[in-house]
Parts: sequence; structure tokens; C-alpha cells
Amino acid sequence: MMSPDILSRWQSALPFWISYLLIPLIWTTSLAGSWWVLLVPLSTWWAFAVLDRLTGLNLENADPDAPDSVLRWYILLTKLWAPVQFLTLLGLIWYVTRSGLSGFEKIGVFFGMGVISGTIGINYSHELMHQNGRLERWLGDVLLAMVLYSHFRSEHLLVHHRYVGTPRDPVTARYNEGFHRFYPRVLHQCLVSAFRAERELLARKGQSWTDPANPFWRYWALQAAMVLLALLIGGWSGVALFLLQAGVAIWQLELVNYVEHYGLTRKHLGDGKYEHVRPRHSWNASQKASNWLLINLQRHSDHHYKPNRRFPLLQHHSQDAAPQLPYGYPVMTVAAMIPPLWRRVMNPRVRAWRRQYYPEITNWHPYNKAQNPRPGA
Repeated sequence: MMSPDILSRWQSALPFWISYLLIPLIWTTSLAGSWWVLLVPLSTWWAFAVLDRLTGLNLENADPDAPDSVLRWYILLTKLWAPVQFLTLLGLIWYVTRSGLSGFEKIGVFFGMGVISGTIGINYSHELMHQNGRLERWLGDVLLAMVLYSHFRSEHLLVHHRYVGTPRDPVTARYNEGFHRFYPRVLHQCLVSAFRAERELLARKGQSWTDPANPFWRYWALQAAMVLLALLIGGWSGVALFLLQAGVAIWQLELVNYVEHYGLTRKHLGDGKYEHVRPRHSWNASQKASNWLLINLQRHSDHHYKPNRRFPLLQHHSQDAAPQLPYGYPVMTVAAMIPPLWRRVMNPRVRAWRRQYYPEITNWHPYNKAQNPRPGA
């Protein structure tokens, strides 16, 4: 029987386990077939948009210095996801390639699987890669290999966190840059910048990029193993379905990346130097339900301010300290797919952010030019 203290901790962590409901949901819809296969993306995008409206905001903050010993249920949540997703993905490849599902139904199932592996899997890998434990980092690598985006770990830790809000960060969406321009740009630039960062890190140690210490060898091996498993289990159809879910997952990740820093820049101090990262350099959102699903990813302002904090300890920052999104990620990522709507909603907020935090900067043209890849923008 649980002690009252352990029971209390489990109850506080329980809402964050809501992501695990997506596993029986995708199996149920796969067995049902027909239009039911669309229920997974609808539940993550539309249902949580409604739940955010019903549950409101969570403005409370946990003790940021709480030790891991009181966070066991939260830590277990992220550790368990890798084997659960692995078995679900391979199990669906086995089932769907042997089922009587139509082409539309198969695509629908693996589109939904991609939503899960992107919305939940990559997000959990993001939490795991920030930890010091070797097991957690390995689990994060396994999750990224399942979507063929292993370099995200190197890019995120060595490039994004260091250069966020500057022209050297590919992931910081430029002011007026629509998602459909942003997406192909980051697919290329993030891979290149991640490899370059690891190569430079090895060079400082007197090692070549071909050294076994280069994590890209591990990335490529894990990704090749995943594709091989898909081939062995489901043949070439299994590989095609695997690639479909990986593509959807990457699209989901980059949609979130686009939203998180759109138009926000760090002040240039001269000589190529920028001010330190502060909560004001990420968009913040404290919608309760979507933060349950996304394990507080929307408290992104605090994540960049204190990258090593585990997700239950991330703090809400008020408008005085960090810019606020009008809605949670389920709504904002859909808006990002419609550039005119996105600009109508977000450009006035970026301009208000500039007035609030940097009233001394009267000429934003150099920042716009540095941050916008379009000639003459």
C-alpha cells in the first residue's frame, strides 16, 4: 500500500501520463479502420485545443530545487515511453502490412503514428537528452532513431541552446518567415550545423570527424537498425509506412520549433556578441491540458533560461518576464500552417515584444535583415 506522501506525488504526476492513452487509441482505430484512423491526430490537435479552453491556465510553480527523489513518477513517465513507442511502432508495421486495410487506412494509421512519435516521442527525447544519466540519453537516442532525426540531439544541445535568437541558430524562425519557407530551410541547415558542431568539438580535442567518438556513427547505426527492422517485419511496405510516420513526426517537431521562437531576437552587443539568453527570448504558454500532453514543453521560456531543469520543475513566467502565446501549441501549430493567419496573429505581438523589452532600439531593420532570408526583406 502506498504511503500518503508517495500517493500524493503519484496523483500530482498522473495528468502528465495522459499521453499513454494514445497507445490503446491508435490500436483501437487501427482495428476499426475506416475514418476512425483519423482519430489520433484529431485528438491531439482539436481535442486538446478544447480541453485547454475548459481547463484554463496553470500559473502555479513547483519548487525548482526539488530533488529527483521526489520526481520518480515524472522520470519514470519519460523512461518508459521509448520501449512503449518501439513496440507500438513495430507492432503496427507487423499488423498493418498483414491486414486487409485499404491504402487510405494504412496511410491514416501511420499518419497518426507519426503524430504520436513526433508530438510525444520527440518531445520526450528532448527531455531525456537534457539529462546527465547515460540511460536517459540513450533512450532519447532510440526515440530519435525511430523518426530518423538523430542529429536533433547534437543540433539542439550544441547549436540551438547556444545561439537561440541569433542568425546563427537555424531553428529561430525569422520575423515574417512563413512556415513553408522555414521548414525546408531547417531540414537542411540543422543537419549541416549539427554535424559541423560535433566536428568542431572533436577538433578541439585533436580528433577527426571520423573518430568513433563522433555520435553521428551511433546515430547512423541506430537509424539503419530501425529501417532494417521495418524491412524484416513488413517488407518494403513496412519501410514505406515507417518513413511516412518519420516524416510526419519531423514535421510536427519543426512546427513546434517554428512557434517557440518566432521573431524573437537577442540584443546584439557588438563584435559578434549577443546578450545572455533570458526568458524573454522564447514564447511562453501555460495552457494546462496541452502542457499535460507535452510535459510542460510550452513553458519554453524557462527551459531556455534553465535548460537542465526537469519538466515538472519548469516555471511559469508572467508577461513582465516572457512573451505569452495567445493559445497553446495545438492551436498555434495549426495557425502556423496558414501564413497569412499566422502573421496577423503573431506579427503585432512581435512588435509589441520589441517595444516592451527593447524600447531603446528604434531601428529594427538590421535585425530584420539578419533574421530574414528573403532578399530585400
